Amino acid sequence: MASSSFYSPPNWRYSVFASFHGPDVRKTFLSHLRKQFICSGITMFDDQGIERSQTIAPALTQAIRESRIWIVILSKKYASSSWCLRELVEILECKEATGQIVMTIFYGVDPSDVRQQTGDFGSSFDATCARTTKEERKRWSQALNHVGNIAGEHFLNWFIVSNKLNATTCKDFEDNVGIETHLLRLQSLLCLDYEDGAMIVGICGPAGIGKTTIAGALYSQLANSFQLTCFMENLSENYNNGLDEYGFKLCLQEKLLSKVLNQNGMMICHLGSIHERLQDQKVLIILDDVEDLKQLEALANDINWFGHGSRIIITTKDQELLEQHGINITYHVDFPTKEEAREIFCKYSFRQSSAPDGFKELAKRVTKLCSNLPLGLRVMGSYLRGKDENEWEVILDRLENSLERDIEGVLRVGYDNLHENDQSLFLLIAFFFNYTSDAHVMAMLADSNLDVRHGLKTLVYKSLIQISREGEIVMHKLLQQVGRQAVQRQEPWKRKILIDAHEICDVLETDSGGRSVMGISFDVSKILDNVFINERTFKRMHNLQFLRVYKKRFDRNDIVHVPEDMNLPPRLRLLHWEVYPRKSLPRTFNPQYLVELDLQNSQLVMLWEGIQPLTNLKKMDLSGSKNLEQLPDLSYATNLERLLLSTCESLVEIPSSIGNLHKLKRLRMVFCIKLQVVPSHFNLASLERVNMMGCSQLKKFPDISINITSLSISDAMLEELPKSIRLWSRLQTLSIFGSVSTSPYVTRRSLNRSGSDIEKLPDCIKDLHGLEDLYIGGCPKLASLPALPGSLRTLVADTCESLETLPFSFASPILFLYFPNCFKLGQEARRAITQESDSMMACLPGRKIPVEFDHRAVGNSLSIRSDFNRFMVSVVVYPKHNIQGCVHLTCHIRINGYPIDENIALHLFNIQTEHLFITQPNLLEAYGWLEQNNEILFEFSTTSQVIDIIECGVRILRDVVEDSGDRRNRYGLKQFSEEGDDLSYEYEPNKMLKDTDKASNEEEENNVEGKEHAYCWSWFVYCFDFSRICVRKMGRLGWETRQYDQMIWM
Repeated sequence: MASSSFYSPPNWRYSVFASFHGPDVRKTFLSHLRKQFICSGITMFDDQGIERSQTIAPALTQAIRESRIWIVILSKKYASSSWCLRELVEILECKEATGQIVMTIFYGVDPSDVRQQTGDFGSSFDATCARTTKEERKRWSQALNHVGNIAGEHFLNWFIVSNKLNATTCKDFEDNVGIETHLLRLQSLLCLDYEDGAMIVGICGPAGIGKTTIAGALYSQLANSFQLTCFMENLSENYNNGLDEYGFKLCLQEKLLSKVLNQNGMMICHLGSIHERLQDQKVLIILDDVEDLKQLEALANDINWFGHGSRIIITTKDQELLEQHGINITYHVDFPTKEEAREIFCKYSFRQSSAPDGFKELAKRVTKLCSNLPLGLRVMGSYLRGKDENEWEVILDRLENSLERDIEGVLRVGYDNLHENDQSLFLLIAFFFNYTSDAHVMAMLADSNLDVRHGLKTLVYKSLIQISREGEIVMHKLLQQVGRQAVQRQEPWKRKILIDAHEICDVLETDSGGRSVMGISFDVSKILDNVFINERTFKRMHNLQFLRVYKKRFDRNDIVHVPEDMNLPPRLRLLHWEVYPRKSLPRTFNPQYLVELDLQNSQLVMLWEGIQPLTNLKKMDLSGSKNLEQLPDLSYATNLERLLLSTCESLVEIPSSIGNLHKLKRLRMVFCIKLQVVPSHFNLASLERVNMMGCSQLKKFPDISINITSLSISDAMLEELPKSIRLWSRLQTLSIFGSVSTSPYVTRRSLNRSGSDIEKLPDCIKDLHGLEDLYIGGCPKLASLPALPGSLRTLVADTCESLETLPFSFASPILFLYFPNCFKLGQEARRAITQESDSMMACLPGRKIPVEFDHRAVGNSLSIRSDFNRFMVSVVVYPKHNIQGCVHLTCHIRINGYPIDENIALHLFNIQTEHLFITQPNLLEAYGWLEQNNEILFEFSTTSQVIDIIECGVRILRDVVEDSGDRRNRYGLKQFSEEGDDLSYEYEPNKMLKDTDKASNEEEENNVEGKEHAYCWSWFVYCFDFSRICVRKMGRLGWETRQYDQMIWM
């Protein structure tokens, strides 16, 4: 039956056909329904232009038959139209024949009146039947009785249609042969009706069998049924990242929570965070390609971590891994049948389901050679597409006679049949450039004899790589293994790329490398003994261009020893050496051809002396090199685009040669805590993003580009802002950081402050007419804010304890007004915030709901009756102790018992005591004004047990008549308080949470290493991502923040 089909048959022309009485709903509910369907990609038949008559027009009959779902909107006057009743009969006849879905929406009528034709609905029906025959009246009555017994939907629940469509079709996966069978079997295993607990289900099978594809289709089908969802892909690529076991698990949990809560870069401090945040949430989480038990222990160690009804799905090649973790519900992905395999192959080779005449037997031979492995079938199909029968015969004869006829051997075909140059490009991508941009690859290979642009197109066409819309190159890891095997099959003296760790050790220690080697990819975590590089090793490797030394697992100290006089190859284009062990690069190093220099976490004190030819260099990343004291002269790095120096804690000065970098776009100097000198002028037109957060010793602010779009600085730099600030018309984001930590992860030592704190901001900020986001954090003496530009959309003042005064009125509505831990806000300031709370969110210290909120309740929920669709919502929360990481406060809304698809999600900072949150969402704008008295339930919850919800309130917003004597704002809230008014929304001093300075002091002694500095301010910015915040609907979480990584890691 179609109702259970995953595919849409090819003759479906419309997703939805609606039967309705126009005067009742066309200009109200139906218009909003149609708009929502359009936004959701649901095609709905439009009957405009069809002339009404006594019989159904042929075009209408055809539309009914070509629609996947029928919606019958039963309104009070529906039965007054014989046209509607004839439509209904036609719909039910089609349903009887096809088994398709009929949905009923009872719009202001009782289902019993429809079934029995009573009440006002029955009166309309009787009047219509008076003009027809008894036989037709009987058919209409039976039809109404039938639809009256179908479980109806509230008219607000249009999104159920989307869910039902998702259950019947997903165009992203409809070309995947056999997917429907997999999904039906998985749904049976998942027991989706079981809501009394969570479940973990495994999907197991060999590489290339289609586990990820099946999981993706399942995710697409089920996502709308869960509160929170996450597809965490390619976990096998995230095994360690250089951390110990605890740090590795913590990192994985951060990634998962970031995805689940749609909050980029979330940070946590303990391994109980998933349980803490998700134990009350119904979540759908897919962990794709798990290959280590530690990954499961980190992400799904206990089923009780997740709320009732949650489903955790794990894909893996390792059945034993699932058994070790106690997962006893497993779906084994079988190889497709011969017929399915042949269809998969034909879709890629002929773009149809079957082979044309002359190729049928050849297609059978291919499926047999591929052992029915879907990935092999796709690769072979892409490779053979467009070739004639003779070419097929030659290729298949060669395969059948080869020594390697297993699955891996079949996957080689795509590679083996590439041109030699394209094979070289394939291997370079496999070992050096996977998940990098196509532009980066072309820059790296600009001087090679490869036609990179053509080669990339060829690899895409052969299904050997994919390139995203953003230009990111992705190669399937199984195909990377094909590349590895291709290298291993070569004679050692002919290899151009070295990847085997033991072979590389032998080459480095014995000086046995050949002139033909062009790339070395060396994972030093795979070797057991110390490696002493021969100083003459690289002398003979004149063609070596790509050197990558890395650690996939940081489980022990460095064991690679570099001689002082080592000669690096003269033609290097990529030098990527993690934890480079010496204090400088070799004296003979010539970076003339270098495109990327990546020496993160190195032991460098300096790079080199003098001026080097760097005209090809595009990226220099020295982040984490804590001993680096100076940068070289960069005068000739005229093509450098990114200079990344975060947590170079010993760096004191940026050389004046930076003024020659006329293509520099990003400059990142986060927590260069000893940096004191930067050139007074580096007015580079190309420079867009500068981050000097945590550079607390830097007082003199340089004269930078007027094209700057994002700037992060310490407050000390404000003292000498250049006069050119008024010309920064493109500046959109300004972040100012003071001496007080706004994050639980920052110690006083990491701030390393000297000098006084600012007491005011410069007046020239109002002249930044393009500024959209302003963040001020940890400025304890800041007492007031100046006039602000009318372009501002986000204003955050976090932990500014002396802040009392704000601009009396804001120049334009601001979407986000956040003042956490600003305890001295005056009455006028608080009124200004409240007056502007028609914005998306407002936050300030406070213990009570404002008196203007005439609907209040103690606790986390309240219910009101209203026929209006605009509300102000407020809630008071109290942290029982310090908040760790980012916490969400969510308001779930039900209308007449039905959950709606738009809810409020607020982000809680590291608030120290009670805080008041106010927001004014247009929750029901999409549905139009409500035409009946509704019961509306507001229920608040948080993702952390450390937060108590004290009180909540709702105010219904009605039109306010302007009156010069009325001292209320547009929402009826008083702008000026009369003597004796109950300003209950104002902050009442309360005992602060216990000071944690003592604990912080102890932490200072232990947490001064590595990325502690890199994370210290990022907690707030990652948590809120306030820059470029926008509103978008995402499942049941209506208000989300847009990723904007330039705030910290630009």
